[in-house]
Amino acid sequence: MQEILERLAAARIQLLPLTQLERHWVFERDGFISLVERTIEGGFGNIGAPGLWTERGMAVLVQRGNGHVFTAKGYEVAATLEQVETMRRFAGDLEAALSASPPKGIGFQG
Repeated sequence: MQEILERLAAARIQLLPLTQLERHWVFERDGFISLVERTIEGGFGNIGAPGLWTERGMAVLVQRGNGHVFTAKGYEVAATLEQVETMRRFAGDLEAALSASPPKGIGFQG
């Protein structure tokens, strides 16, 4: 577990203190979040799709026409290519940090 916490810190990924969620952990970096299932042992299970953290909660990325938008109930905003790439890097780094042995070739952002 200590190794995982060290990898998360190295990747600048923080655990949000959202205690109202009993079945999931919420991880964040650069305004993007992902829910991660809590295991019975208090560890980390399945990783959910990432999204943009907004005042209305999590907005998921969807394709619209030739572009992408972040959407949530009562919220929709166009996604820039930079945002899409930043979110994808976050998702890859989170997966690498939570895995027993991070895949080679995935680097943490410094």
